[in-house]
Amino acid sequence: MPGVGIWRTKSVEQSIADTDEPDTRLRRELTAKDLTVFGVAVVIGAGIFTLTARTAGNVAGPSISLAFVLAAIACGLAALCYAEFASTVPVAGSAYTFSYATFGEFVAWIIGWDLILEFALAAAVVSKGWSLYLGNVLGFSGSTTAHLGPIDFDWGSLIIVGGITLVLAIGTKVSSRVSAVITAIKIAVVLLVITVGVFYIKKENYAPYIPPAEGNESAAHGIHQTLFSFLSGADGSSYGWYGLLAAASLVFFAFIGFDVVATTAEETKDPQKALPRGILGSLAIVTVLYVAVTLVLTGMVKYTDLKTGSPLVGDSSATLATAFEAHGITWAQTAINFGGLAGLTTVVMVMMLGQTRVLFAMSRDGLVPRGLAKTGKKGTPVRITLFVGAVVALLAAFFPMGTLEEMVNIGTLFAFVLVCIGVVILRRTRPDLPRGFRVPLVPLVPILAVLACGWLMLNLSVETWIRFLVWMALGVVVYLAYGRRKSVLGQKLAAQAQATPPEEENIPELVQR
Repeated sequence: MPGVGIWRTKSVEQSIADTDEPDTRLRRELTAKDLTVFGVAVVIGAGIFTLTARTAGNVAGPSISLAFVLAAIACGLAALCYAEFASTVPVAGSAYTFSYATFGEFVAWIIGWDLILEFALAAAVVSKGWSLYLGNVLGFSGSTTAHLGPIDFDWGSLIIVGGITLVLAIGTKVSSRVSAVITAIKIAVVLLVITVGVFYIKKENYAPYIPPAEGNESAAHGIHQTLFSFLSGADGSSYGWYGLLAAASLVFFAFIGFDVVATTAEETKDPQKALPRGILGSLAIVTVLYVAVTLVLTGMVKYTDLKTGSPLVGDSSATLATAFEAHGITWAQTAINFGGLAGLTTVVMVMMLGQTRVLFAMSRDGLVPRGLAKTGKKGTPVRITLFVGAVVALLAAFFPMGTLEEMVNIGTLFAFVLVCIGVVILRRTRPDLPRGFRVPLVPLVPILAVLACGWLMLNLSVETWIRFLVWMALGVVVYLAYGRRKSVLGQKLAAQAQATPPEEENIPELVQR
């Protein structure tokens, strides 16, 4: 019976037709400029102030700038695939919707379940980081946590999640305007840091650009080591070519989030043109900023001064402010705190926006309760927005995130891999579809993207892989218990199969074989 197959696919035409349903229609009001702002807003976060210095000092040395270029290339390959898919299937849901059209409902559910983990957990983790910056700005020694008996309550993260939930519930265009203002502030801070720091650069600090490899005495073991180390038996090293590649894996995660732009496809005025411009434009902007910051950082001080345990850093981790303090520029810490606060505000906002749009698409398809997808006259999924806001607030306010941050990374890379493979499949199965953007050199570019993402996934810990597989197994149970039975597509196919004699059964408008 065709209505119960878990591999049933939803045609691109049907996905686009569903966007016109009155009760679940999103308002189209975003432009390429709005999408670029969203992309820059979610990628430029506190990582530019902390990750760059820590990785330069402990892993790559001055070649950290090259590591960012390598990571940007990996992201760029995946971004090309996202741009083609988003311009071909301008529907909310990003990788979930793309997978439904190519791999079938079961894989679509798996990637949707994966994106729920990525966006919700990322928003919660980043909101806790926001509360730390708020504590620094307010002079609370970096803590906005209150102790309610045996329970720790982070009121700072609750404030940011609550405020952003309200903005998102009002409308996407308002969210874009707020994001644009805050993004302008944090980019101004980054440009200020670059402009001031460039006057303190010394060429000799760049030598050697790729430092000689050193043994890594603090390398993790057991399930805490990377999957690559577990499979190969290699302990890895700091610096050298291995350190450069390891650094590329680490800094890749500073780029995470540009794929959120694709989740707004259904709310874009001219998706065929605006989406590729927004995705690729935002990635280009942040790459230039990241590379500029790393060149200034490693030119201001010797990379060994940024290493944990050095006289300048001590037992903590180096930050961008460390290099400025070495030159007596004491105001840098204040500027970086405000920049981090602004940076993380937009990251939380766009991550939560992406979460609501993926859940909205899944709800409209019946894989989660359809009542959540109602938009009404506002053209905004208020119910889902409030639900997501409540879940993220609960996670951020009461639960320590810790090493769960890496689960955000593996979830993102898994989505990248499926989207890249999906481009090749859809090119073969539906060459007739109008594409606002086409990935060049198919299948070479998607294959290179899959290999790059696969390498980065190998550099995640075994512990992260285990947690990810457990989450995916839980998702399979939820799908079999609920989504498979409630699927709108499945119910339509089942009803049509009962009404159509077997010899006349023909339903190309619903299923793209």
